[in-house]
Amino acid sequence: MTEHIHPIFDRLLQRSDRERRLGQRSKVLWLTGLSGSGKSTIAQHLERYLYNNGFFAQVLDGDNIRSGINNNLSFSPEDRQENIRRIAEIARLYLDSGIITLNSFISPTVEIREMARQIIGPEDFLEIYINAPLEVCESRDVKGLYEKARAGQIKGFTGIDAPYEPPLHPALEIKTDEQSLEESVEAVFQFLKPHIELPKA
Repeated sequence: MTEHIHPIFDRLLQRSDRERRLGQRSKVLWLTGLSGSGKSTIAQHLERYLYNNGFFAQVLDGDNIRSGINNNLSFSPEDRQENIRRIAEIARLYLDSGIITLNSFISPTVEIREMARQIIGPEDFLEIYINAPLEVCESRDVKGLYEKARAGQIKGFTGIDAPYEPPLHPALEIKTDEQSLEESVEAVFQFLKPHIELPKA
């Protein structure tokens, strides 16, 4: 069927046009880590922090993706991969729109994150490892997911009976058991700022 698709990208506004209008360079931050490590909380606070500093960002995380566009997917290995593939495609659309995208997903394997990197483009994909020990993540488990996983009520739960592969060479590592939320958000912002500022005219 793809032979009947004729992209018109060359006739559309370009990413650079949109970036100039928004006054920023678009990038994709990919926050990865165990459930409870602090990914979503950091992403939510960073989105507001960026807004308050004149940048425009959009958060994508499990709650707003799996309740909508990916609500037909399970947590099988195949569906997890498809979940991340679709997210990466959405993030690429935001990237082309000039928007900074903050992606907060466990994305547990090196392979699955590499797939996302290739879809988005290595030059625009910034992998952030939100690192916290398993016991700390369990202590923050307000949804009781770890308890259910340890009781066998949830199968294939990352960190319990499914593996998590930490990034080999993350662009940035944040250890949320060693610093406050405010310090974590500030660290990510300071790392990100040079990547998203337009060059001075």
